[in-house]
Amino acid sequence: MKIKVEQYNPLWKESFNQIKVELSEVMASLNPQIEHIGGTAVEGLSAKSIIDILIGVDDIDELNIIPALLMDKGYVYYENYNEDMPYRRFFVNLTSSPLRSAHIHVLQLNSVHWIRHIAFRDYLRTYPGIKTEYQLLKEKLSQQEWKDGNDYNEGKNSFLKNEERKAIKWYKSIVRMQPI
Repeated sequence: MKIKVEQYNPLWKESFNQIKVELSEVMASLNPQIEHIGGTAVEGLSAKSIIDILIGVDDIDELNIIPALLMDKGYVYYENYNEDMPYRRFFVNLTSSPLRSAHIHVLQLNSVHWIRHIAFRDYLRTYPGIKTEYQLLKEKLSQQEWKDGNDYNEGKNSFLKNEERKAIKWYKSIVRMQPI
């Protein structure tokens, strides 16, 4: 199968904002931090037309409250991922509009996994040369045949791991410089 990568679409930001409002209402009692991540969160970067959303909760025990809240609103919970990633809860929002399809990742705020996602997004937003490298890689990979989406992601893995390490180091240096 080929993975369809689309040119950046400003509607992705609008879709994120609409879903963020819904999620904020559903999860208001937990006071979550909700962030737009992934390729659709980086202006000018091509991506699969799926909005990746990162939700941060203060306490890791709150991860077990999330499934009931989101499933009650029609989000599909992929509990099978909990065994490999017990620090994360994963959901999919499938709607009739492809611009509203979303992957929801729930993590503890400021965990290493939270920082990894936020750092990489901000790094791509800050360094256009890295964004261009990533763009070219995604375009090249989208022309190949893949077993599935996970196989495609594995094709990006070497680049991502290398750049994520740099992004985390950069991000931590920026955070340390900000006043308390």
